[in-house]
Amino acid sequence: QVQLVESGGGLVQPGGSLRLSCAASGSIFDINIMGWYRQAPGKERELVARIFRGGYTTYLDNVKGRFTISRDNAKNTVYLQMSSLKFEDTAVYYCYVVSYNGDPYWGQGTQVTVSS
Repeated sequence: QVQLVESGGGLVQPGGSLRLSCAASGSIFDINIMGWYRQAPGKERELVARIFRGGYTTYLDNVKGRFTISRDNAKNTVYLQMSSLKFEDTAVYYCYVVSYNGDPYWGQGTQVTVSS
């Protein structure tokens, strides 16, 4: 059984910053990809950022330059540093990991609300 524990969500004003963390534990052998999806009310879930074990990263276009994803392989933890937050960043953010076997695992989600 694999568990993903997320933390760091909350309420922030426009222009503010938040840092999300997600720690994976349990019966997971080698994690290849770690990343974050988000889903806003009435919208489809979208991939925000992901990072491969070797450090290669991809970002959603409208978060480039504002969000930074990083990971600590020794701790099986992924981080998402979010800066210059906008109203449209409001969503539930879900951590996900993919093992080298191709098995995906999801976190329970953490709410990020950008509001004045």
